[in-house]
Amino acid sequence: MEPVSDDDAGTRRFTRSNALQARLHEVIPGGAHTYARGADQYPELMAPVLVRGKGCRVWDADGNSYVEYGMGLRSVTLGHGFAPVLEAVHRAIADGVSFSRPTELELLAAQDFLSLVPGADMVKFAKNGSDATTAAVRLARAATGRTAIAVCDQPFFSVDDWFIGTTAMNSGIPAESAASTVRFRYNDLPSLAAVLDSGAIAAVVLEAATALAEPEPGFLEGVRALCDRHGALLVFDEMITGFRWSAGGAQAVYGVRPDLSCWGKAMGNGFPLSALAGKREVMELGGLRTEHNRVFLLSTTHGPESGSLAAFRAVVHEYRTSDPIDRMERAGRRLADGVNAIAADLGIAEHLQVLGRPSCLIFATRDHHGHPSQEFRTLFLQELLHRGVLGQSFVTSAAHTDDDIDQTIAACRDAAATYRKAIEQGSVEGLLVGRPVAPAIRRTAAPRRIGQGHG
Repeated sequence: MEPVSDDDAGTRRFTRSNALQARLHEVIPGGAHTYARGADQYPELMAPVLVRGKGCRVWDADGNSYVEYGMGLRSVTLGHGFAPVLEAVHRAIADGVSFSRPTELELLAAQDFLSLVPGADMVKFAKNGSDATTAAVRLARAATGRTAIAVCDQPFFSVDDWFIGTTAMNSGIPAESAASTVRFRYNDLPSLAAVLDSGAIAAVVLEAATALAEPEPGFLEGVRALCDRHGALLVFDEMITGFRWSAGGAQAVYGVRPDLSCWGKAMGNGFPLSALAGKREVMELGGLRTEHNRVFLLSTTHGPESGSLAAFRAVVHEYRTSDPIDRMERAGRRLADGVNAIAADLGIAEHLQVLGRPSCLIFATRDHHGHPSQEFRTLFLQELLHRGVLGQSFVTSAAHTDDDIDQTIAACRDAAATYRKAIEQGSVEGLLVGRPVAPAIRRTAAPRRIGQGHG
């Protein structure tokens, strides 16, 4: 196990991280390239700026080390700096990265993908998940001649107007761009049927499962049947479920084949890669073998760059020859059992709880009234940071060892003791330093707005 800093057992210093974060705000809107990575998602003046990682460990600019969870917003399942992936990338990029024609590597990577995903005949690679989901929407509209999109009541599908226009952060998006996007409820077939009855729906878009929600018996089969009955395309968002539920995604676990599926995150163990996959008759609308008007499907300069495709092939090999999902689920079960036992021993099990699929855990933080609380969440994050644990969740990777889990459970034991004090006194006053975290997608910069020239 890597050595940790002298501050791991107590209060840490974030002097250099805070200086770097202030500078980040000067040159990057929001101070980060992803809203979920923003400083407003962490305790105030305690947002580590990272410099390196190895396995499930990361180090910040002040020399502090952490056991990391979330692992690159769930994009890293094998661990940071995983040698077989890095070696494959090095070999590939030594021969060039981007060319004016397809490479054999593109064919091999596509074949690897299609061998894993039972619900796909063709695949096209890109660089981020939103490219794939928006391409699926465009393809469904062309295939059906309709414009409306039905999305499940799940948090996030795309940065593009058709989805972001439905959120609180819709400034700059014409109202008509989101007007044709409608919602239905997960595990509620009547709510989907009511939406489809309009006859205007081109696609039904959903995550087949989430960290906290498994499909009820017959639900996904019912969604498939409703789409067929009403002539809408079924689109699975496999950004999180792919390579975390199984290498073949949720469709392989639950046995329901979508018309299209959208992939990203863990495909390259952190290297940037996404994919749109689906049935041949639909995907060919973006190709050269169609008699219909062509769809501008995906056309990206960097989609087929050799480094990420080589990383993907190495990830596929690792999933075929070992069982990383079993390792991350084992670590998750051990962590959830340990932390939940601590909360029960302290009498705060109804207030602090680890929940979810073992490979995709979250922690629920509730106040003294039992209500979800950003203040209490921030207090828990603060105490974990001081004890060498970094993460907005407890999402594990195959790199999390028993020692890493033991360190995390020990940190949670101390953090939970402070949490209980807050429950007993009915507030976080005197325990939490600074303002609480805020939702990443919100209408205004408040309640974590910063002044000009301040971090």
